[in-house]
Amino acid sequence: MKTTPSFCASDFLSGGAGPLACQALPSIYSETSPVRSSIVPSLKTLKVATWNINSVRLRIGLVEKFLAEHKPDLLCLQEIKCHNDAFPEKAFKKVGYGNIALNGQKAYHGVAIVSRLPIADVEMREFCKMGDARHVAVTVPDAGDIRVHNYYVPAGGDEPNPDVNDKFAHKLAFLKEMEKWHKSHAKQPDNKMILVGDLNVAPLEHDVWSHKQLLKVVSHTPIEVDHLDRVMKSHDWVDVMRKFVPDDEKLYSWWSYRAKDWKAANKGRRLDHIWATPALAHTPVSMEVVADARGWEKCSDHAPVIATFKLS
Repeated sequence: MKTTPSFCASDFLSGGAGPLACQALPSIYSETSPVRSSIVPSLKTLKVATWNINSVRLRIGLVEKFLAEHKPDLLCLQEIKCHNDAFPEKAFKKVGYGNIALNGQKAYHGVAIVSRLPIADVEMREFCKMGDARHVAVTVPDAGDIRVHNYYVPAGGDEPNPDVNDKFAHKLAFLKEMEKWHKSHAKQPDNKMILVGDLNVAPLEHDVWSHKQLLKVVSHTPIEVDHLDRVMKSHDWVDVMRKFVPDDEKLYSWWSYRAKDWKAANKGRRLDHIWATPALAHTPVSMEVVADARGWEKCSDHAPVIATFKLS
C-alpha cells in the first residue's frame, strides 16, 4: 500500500501552505496477496460498478441486493460515511467480495473498492490538504494490470462563487489538482486505466433535466464544466457512458430526495461517471444506470452505474 504526497491547486495560486498538513490515509483488507508476473489478462471481461451509497452501514442490505443481482467484479463506493474500523467488512466477505481497498472517514465522505478479484498496489491520495477521504485506487492483476481510480469530488455547496463560498472554492481546487496529478502521469499508448465515481458535475446539456434552468446551479455551471473538461483532457479520458447513450439523449444517475415522486418528476442529473484511457476506449461492451435502485426502500439518491469491458 502506498499513500501519495498531496499538493493543492490553491498552493500554486496563492503560494500558501494549505489549511491542513498532509495526513496518511489507511488502509486495505485483502484475502489474497497476488503475485503479478504478467500483464496478460486472464479474464475475458471486467465488470466495474460505481455507486454513491450515502452511508454503507445504513444501506448494506441494498448493497448486498445489488451485488447479488448484478455481480460486478469491482464495486466502487463513495460516501461510505464511516471510519475504516466500522466498515462492514464481514458482510462483503460473506458474499464473495473479500478484497477491499478502503479510505474511510468518520461520518463524512469516504471511498472504498470491494472486489471479488485479487487487487494490488492500493493507493490513496489526500487532495487539497483537507484531511478528506475522497480517493482510492487499485490495480487488478487478472485484468492485465488495469488501474482503477475511485473518486468522490466535493459537492460544492449552494452558491457557485468561490469568492464567497469556501465549499465551491474547494471543489474547483480539487478538480484542478486532479487535472495536474493525472497530467503528471506520462501518457503511454498502453496506459490501461479506468476512473469512476461521483464527480459531482453534470457536464453536458442533456446530463441535466433543464440546461437553461441549471446553468447557475452548482454541478452544471460553466466553470465546473470547464474544470471537469480539463480533467478529462489531462489524460485523454474517454466518457464510457456516452459511448452507449448519444450526447443528445438524457442520461441521469442522481435524483433529489426533495421530489415527492422522483420517477414522475424525473429531474435528474448525471453526477456519476465512468471514464477510460484511450487504450481501453474500444473495450466497453455494455453500460447500465440501474435506475430501479433509486426506488428501493431507504435508497441512496444516486443510482449505481455499471460498465463491462472486454479484455480478450
